Amino acid sequence: MRIIRDHTYVDHSDRGASVAIGNFDGVHLGHQAVIDVARQAGERIDAPLGILTFEPHPRQYFAPDAPPFRLMGHAARANRLQKLGVERLYELNFNAALSALTPQEFARDVIVDGLGLRHVVVGADFCFGKGRAGNAEQLTQFGADLGFGVTIMPLLQGTTGQVSSTAIRIALTEGRTRDAAAMLGHWHRIEGTVIGGEQRGRGLGYPTANMSIDGLHPPRFGVYAVQVDVLNGPHAGQYNGAASLGVRPMFNGEQPNLETFLFDFSGDLYGAELSVALVEYLRPEETFDSLDAFISQMDADCARARDILAAE
Repeated sequence: MRIIRDHTYVDHSDRGASVAIGNFDGVHLGHQAVIDVARQAGERIDAPLGILTFEPHPRQYFAPDAPPFRLMGHAARANRLQKLGVERLYELNFNAALSALTPQEFARDVIVDGLGLRHVVVGADFCFGKGRAGNAEQLTQFGADLGFGVTIMPLLQGTTGQVSSTAIRIALTEGRTRDAAAMLGHWHRIEGTVIGGEQRGRGLGYPTANMSIDGLHPPRFGVYAVQVDVLNGPHAGQYNGAASLGVRPMFNGEQPNLETFLFDFSGDLYGAELSVALVEYLRPEETFDSLDAFISQMDADCARARDILAAE
């Protein structure tokens, strides 16, 4: 998959794709449905499958001090899109110039002159251009005038209602990992680099791989049964484990992070890239009267997590 970040400097071989347009936070089933239609359109016109998205997320750009809301960072999004067979990822830099384009200017300057797109697929609620003034129907008219095809997709309905990034955030906030997975089409994952910690877990017999969740929507704090992909390095592979997500009240922590204990593992993971899937919420964060009580609870958490993951 090739990543293109500037619509004004595009190699000829990267033009002419059939794309789905959106932010694709979480790459949930609704997103995947839009991508599949773009794929089918591309097959009909012999065009590569592409995604047109933006970085930073426009919501981040306009409200940089708002609480974190993203389900995944841009690298995790790219990894997920590549697994879906995307060939061109137009991850355009969302800045003052791009945000100032009117809907017509966006269609002309970005879609046609910049990227030379042949077909675009959007959801029925798609808005674009300065002040979100353009909608899907206007995009269809621009396509007719400027020479690119447009497909408008109805919003996907799941068993619990409309599938959306907002609904997934709510499910994760409430610890409903399986409801989130039903909308995502996969387990919700937190991806990142293993960073140095205080190594308390090692002294307790539970060494953990620590990861920052900075910039991400925080799921419900507590302990989870997890599936872990170590993405690189000598220990690359798949593992089961238990993870603590939160501020570690037992040790007066303040900065939220994710601490993952891998079952039946021995080795150094510092600097490795991990993808941690939250399979089931086990319990909230707690404080304990003693380290012995804390270790006893961790023993119980891991035993329960093993049973849950063995059934997956």
